[in-house]
Amino acid sequence: MPDPQAGARPAPGRPIVLASASPRRSALLREAGPAFASMRIMTPHVEEGSDPLENARLKAEACAGMNPQAIVIGADTVIRLGNETIGKPAGLEDAKRILAKLSGRTHDVVTGVCVRCLEADILVRFEEATHVTFRTLTPEAIDGYIGKVNVLDKAGAYAIQEHGDEIIEKIDGSLTNVIGLPVERLKETVEYLLKLS
Repeated sequence: MPDPQAGARPAPGRPIVLASASPRRSALLREAGPAFASMRIMTPHVEEGSDPLENARLKAEACAGMNPQAIVIGADTVIRLGNETIGKPAGLEDAKRILAKLSGRTHDVVTGVCVRCLEADILVRFEEATHVTFRTLTPEAIDGYIGKVNVLDKAGAYAIQEHGDEIIEKIDGSLTNVIGLPVERLKETVEYLLKLS
């Protein structure tokens, strides 16, 4: 369990803000337990790079400035294939190229998470990686998948929760991380912070 930086401690019941426009992330957290039932959603406006941990920090900091009392959660997910980082596709042709590159290979889904509270001087950051192995995909299979799923807003041009069985052979690690948020680890972290007094 990561420890918060030294400083004031958060009181129980401190509000929670998710700094993300992703409906998948908000749905995952709302299902995670009562601590997240009244969570607020904010859309951060930041310029993202290729580092998911830094992107998560930028998102959390942007929203924490407007909510200094809240525990703010920022997150960003990318695909890593060897030394290459893959984000969201630029268009449908790019999506086809990405899926063809992932075909028959194992890649990492990496989510960077930042939990920030300005008033309590808290900054916790971590990354979670899940190994995902794709089936060998024909061009026809790729076209069929793209015809069923909106791939343009998804890192790696796919969503495991949307016809994922057609393209994914196996996963090793957190399933929710592949969807967009390592809920198990994040829930443990936030509940730990909320209990401090």
